[in-house]
Amino acid sequence: MPRRRLTVLVAATALAAGSVAVAAAGPASAAAGCQVRYAVSSSWPGGFGAAVDITNLGDPLAAWTLTFSFGAGQTVTQLWNGAATQSGAAVTVRNASWNGALATNGTVSFGFNGSSTGSNPIPTAFALNGAVCNGPTPSTPPPSTTPPATTPPTTPPAGSPVKIMALGDSITGSPGCWRALLWQKLPAARVDFVGTLPGQGCGFPYDGDNEGHGGFLATNVANQNQLVGWLAATDPDIVLMHFGTNDVWNNLPPSTILAAFTRMVGQMRASNPAMRILVAQIIPMNASNCADCAQRVVDLNAAIPAWAAGLSTATSPITVADQFTGFVPATDTYDGVHPNDAGNAKIANRWYPALSAALG
Repeated sequence: MPRRRLTVLVAATALAAGSVAVAAAGPASAAAGCQVRYAVSSSWPGGFGAAVDITNLGDPLAAWTLTFSFGAGQTVTQLWNGAATQSGAAVTVRNASWNGALATNGTVSFGFNGSSTGSNPIPTAFALNGAVCNGPTPSTPPPSTTPPATTPPTTPPAGSPVKIMALGDSITGSPGCWRALLWQKLPAARVDFVGTLPGQGCGFPYDGDNEGHGGFLATNVANQNQLVGWLAATDPDIVLMHFGTNDVWNNLPPSTILAAFTRMVGQMRASNPAMRILVAQIIPMNASNCADCAQRVVDLNAAIPAWAAGLSTATSPITVADQFTGFVPATDTYDGVHPNDAGNAKIANRWYPALSAALG
């Protein structure tokens, strides 16, 4: 279950003694150090998406607050897995009701969409519960990894766990607790969830490795060949893909999104000619600041079955899982977009029959 991060645009660390200013509050509210990874996951004229991971290097926290400042007039327009306020350039992000506990060396993530007026420099400093992390230094994303020169086996060796990659955006990650519920339903000895991202807290231990990249667009992942490296690092046998929410948000037509899906399917089959691929008709959206998104989801989902049928093969079948029908944003999400506990249970239940069939 690899835990190597492949794309990190910004890293802020506070490790050396004396390098961190610690707030005066007790250990439940103060952090003795932190590490922040801030990645610009997508951009478009006038806006961008970002994903942020916070690792607590100090005592366990019962609640967390991350502060930072933008340098070029950017503003947060939508944030998930937390609550944001902004005063001028200064941004404050507090935990959601369900992800406040942060253990020593534990990691929590949130993502957001923002507006920009042109340049989009990275924030230069972060503080967790008042404890200042050392200023971040930009890092260059690693080059795309090419698939192994040798052809991987078309089926896992007898007795080996089946490697399952959950692929998508913040619906799949951050923390994507439907994966934890799905894992509970499966025979643990037969499955190995894989990905370059680690699991996050969902209330119980589970195999949490995944490729749920908050804020990412399927079109960017496909066109930038990011999936190639993730596949090479993890070598999955099955891919569960719930992708396209951010593409819909950015008003990309179904044809463009499905072209990206096609490119990714080709990359999956180059990695493993017998890849079993499960693709979701994505959950509905009812975002207050995207009135047209609900219909855009309907339009994308309507096109997925015919696309899958045209691309499916006996060697590498594509199975469509309907995650849309019966999912109600008013009761199954906490913001009209991202699933709450009830929504996570529905998503896990919809994946289970298709995944069980793929496991054989």
